[in-house]
Amino acid sequence: MKKKKKIIIIIGIIIIILVAVGYFVFSGNNKEEHRTAIASIGEVIKEVSETGAVKISERINLSFKYSGRIDEIYVKVGDEVSQGDNLAKLDTDQLYIELAEAQATQAVAQADYNKLLAGSSAEEIQIAKTDVANAQVTLDNAKQNLIDVETDAEEDLNQAYEDAVDELDDAYLKLYNASKDIKEIQVDYFGGTDQPSLDFKESRDTLKDGEAEAKTYVAAAKANYEEDKIDTALSKLKEILSEAKNALAVARNMVDEPEYENTVPSATKTTIDNHKSYINTAYSDIVSASQTIATTKITNESNINTAKATVSSAEVGLQKAKDQLALKEAGPTQENIALYSAKIKQARAKVSLLNNKIQESVLKSPGTGQITDIHKRAGEVVQSSESVIGFLAKGNFQVEVDIYEEDIVDVKVGNPVKITIPAFEDDILVGQVVSIDPAEKIISDIVYYEVTIELLDEKEGIKPGMTADIVIEAEKKENVLAVPKGAVNKKNGNKIVKVLKGKKVEEKQVEVGLEGDDYIEIISGLSEGEEVIID
Repeated sequence: MKKKKKIIIIIGIIIIILVAVGYFVFSGNNKEEHRTAIASIGEVIKEVSETGAVKISERINLSFKYSGRIDEIYVKVGDEVSQGDNLAKLDTDQLYIELAEAQATQAVAQADYNKLLAGSSAEEIQIAKTDVANAQVTLDNAKQNLIDVETDAEEDLNQAYEDAVDELDDAYLKLYNASKDIKEIQVDYFGGTDQPSLDFKESRDTLKDGEAEAKTYVAAAKANYEEDKIDTALSKLKEILSEAKNALAVARNMVDEPEYENTVPSATKTTIDNHKSYINTAYSDIVSASQTIATTKITNESNINTAKATVSSAEVGLQKAKDQLALKEAGPTQENIALYSAKIKQARAKVSLLNNKIQESVLKSPGTGQITDIHKRAGEVVQSSESVIGFLAKGNFQVEVDIYEEDIVDVKVGNPVKITIPAFEDDILVGQVVSIDPAEKIISDIVYYEVTIELLDEKEGIKPGMTADIVIEAEKKENVLAVPKGAVNKKNGNKIVKVLKGKKVEEKQVEVGLEGDDYIEIISGLSEGEEVIID
């Protein structure tokens, strides 16, 4: 009995232990730990770090970032200048015009975006329905017009071939009459064996053979009025009539030979002249008929193609109207929201670019120093990176450093620089970027750009050639909403952050600005004080 009681107690203890372990295990698994940060107002800094070398100060060639016409040069050789002084300026009239257009485009893009989000009104939907109905009418009319054009084309071509057959008939009749009369003249006057008689007989035979051949082709053309046979007859009749013209010319010359000039009557000569005229006319009519058919075919093809293109355009117009109606009835989709948002960003980028060009149109002194050269004059057109003014910094030393190609896009003349020289490692010296060489520099198959930094702090003991570690403050924004970079992720092409609200995690799409080394600027989509998850 005691043994049984002991077993029960042991089993109870085991059950309690298992329950306790299960509680701690499962309760621990259900509590998900997150590393978070609070979205707060602060500064975002983007820095570029590199190692360079100290050198004696040298003259620097200053140039505009963009090409243009120099409007004014404010300095002359020998002038002492301070950092930020205006040295020269490009003409900006066209840039301001383009900026106004870009700002208008941005405003329209923003208005379209706002309208998209607001959705379509009943009136707009009704207008879209009317557009669909009108587009359908346009398509129906275009299809009917195509039918009419094809019908007219067929009728015009049939008429052209009918007229051609009439010309073939007429040409054959003129060949027949010419052959008959020339044969009679030959029998009456050219029966001998002299050369004129032989030549006249040859002309008679040419006309006779031509008349017989023409009869065959014309009969074939008229048999079923087939286009290809009519085309063949026209081509052959053209050749036959050409030979007939030559034969009649020879015959006419023979009657004027001395031995026949007085023998052949004037009436006979007139008969030959008349046949020459008739055959010439027939030849011209056959050529004209062929040209009319060819022109009709070209015109028909052009008209039909134009009518087909109109139908295609109307079909596209109808589909577009239907799509617009469906869009208005369905409301804004995520794809459309993304599209219109992209248009705003594109317009904003254009405005930003033009503002940058206007800002960069003024060439400023990169530091304190002296003007050593003026390479250009007002009114001249200068290319980007072409030397305009020579400048010698006041300081004794500069730092020359090669910046990697992916970092150089963030570096600008005038950027402040923190400089550490290992020989004076406890001192952080101050400098600024005074020039960026536009030509690339290949080092171990990697592209770099040479940057010159003026050393603003004088430190006793600095020597040319000393190593210098530099940190360029490429861009800085203060009093902006920012979160750690690890809090921003990409999803479906958009930037998102995960916001912790109690025990729930909510994804928010955000628009970002400056991406610094540690923090990233949030332009929209997030509010100050919200807790974000850092992945």
